Amino acid sequence: MKELKHIFSFPFRKKLNGEYLISLGVSVAAALLVGALIMALCGHHPLEGYGAMFRGALSSPRALGDTLAKSATLCLTGLAMAVAAQAGIFNVGGEGQLYLGAMASAIVGGYLTDWPAWLVVPLALLAAMAAGGLYALLPAWLKVRLKVNEVITTIMLNSAAIYFCKYLINGPLKTTERGISAGTVKIGADFAFAKVVRLSNLTTSIFLSAAIALGIWYLMKRTSAGYEMKMTGQNQRFASYMGMKSGKLMLMGMLISGAVCGLVGMFEVFGIHKRFVEAVSNEFYYDGMLVAMIMRYDPVGIILMSLFFGVLKIGATGMEQIGIPSEIVLIVQSIIIFFMAAESGITAAVKARAVRTRARRAAQRAGKEAGA
Repeated sequence: MKELKHIFSFPFRKKLNGEYLISLGVSVAAALLVGALIMALCGHHPLEGYGAMFRGALSSPRALGDTLAKSATLCLTGLAMAVAAQAGIFNVGGEGQLYLGAMASAIVGGYLTDWPAWLVVPLALLAAMAAGGLYALLPAWLKVRLKVNEVITTIMLNSAAIYFCKYLINGPLKTTERGISAGTVKIGADFAFAKVVRLSNLTTSIFLSAAIALGIWYLMKRTSAGYEMKMTGQNQRFASYMGMKSGKLMLMGMLISGAVCGLVGMFEVFGIHKRFVEAVSNEFYYDGMLVAMIMRYDPVGIILMSLFFGVLKIGATGMEQIGIPSEIVLIVQSIIIFFMAAESGITAAVKARAVRTRARRAAQRAGKEAGA
């Protein structure tokens, strides 16, 4: 369990400083270089491959809309991870919370079709937040009260939530509509988020996503509660000694994290699928979690890295159109993560070697001066 905790906590105690950003830039460049080498070995021109990737992500309004939609999802899930981590508790169960939020909103939108949209949509938002937040509180309570490792419990609760939702859409809540093998009834036509860019996945939920991101940034960086959560995450014993209610802060961080995950599920239902379906999430939370870890849980860094990963993921379709497998993008992502995970050790080794080199040169100069 200690090893798992270390995996999720390694970057949090260090700041997102200039040295780290340089390391991140080098890691991205190295990952892109490795991807280029793989493309060359497979008989593809690297510049054509990366050109197709950027065209696939940015060359048309539809592509740009899909990229922004994917980036928003990554951003919210990354911030959900970050707000809990700042309080010293690691929410690895965001995928299950997303599923429950999506299911709760689908039930509200699918069974209250006679109600006005101005009432149903806020109710669906609240239902999604409640489902995700309350489900996240369970492992948080076990952590605070019984010292149960939250990494283990959240991972296990993921499966429970996902399989429960699959049972519902294949059983008591399964729609009788033709052509839908597994899913709930369709939400009311007036409830869906409108498209911002035609034929893309970008809907008006992007404005809510931006407001949520701004709110989490403000909470983490500009409020006393955010400062107390940070102190709790860095040193819980010290925070308790200073009179901070670390247990409540951890519960609050997990509640907010789960609520944001539930909202992501609601945005998928009301923006894209118009019902709950089994593919409501393609491991969105795990991608956002990696973004948060790479950027050391810094909210501004998460927003920027989400845009980069959004370009990679949507641009992969452009690479496929010219015959380059999209797995190249997965390789690039994996290499970035690998280098950033090893960044502290690599940096320490380089610094130690530089110190030894300077000491050896100083000793040589001193010996030459003594001999003279």
